[in-house]
Amino acid sequence: MDYPVIVQPDGIKLQPEKMVIDQLYHCLFEDKVFLFYKDDEELLHCYEVDDPSAAKEIFENPADIENILKKYSEHK
Repeated sequence: MDYPVIVQPDGIKLQPEKMVIDQLYHCLFEDKVFLFYKDDEELLHCYEVDDPSAAKEIFENPADIENILKKYSEHK
């Protein structure tokens, strides 16, 4: 299955029909980290990671995004 979040030079393209409900998707665009998920009512949610330390760590190791987000959410 193709990843439903595509980064293009002019912005982010979302394909919600390809998203699995309650699965987290992410992308790195213009030095920002964006998170997307579709809930069980098929509403699309979008968030930006605004913690600079978390964003930096995600940019350095995007494959470990879920563990990084979990670590920072426990500090709040």
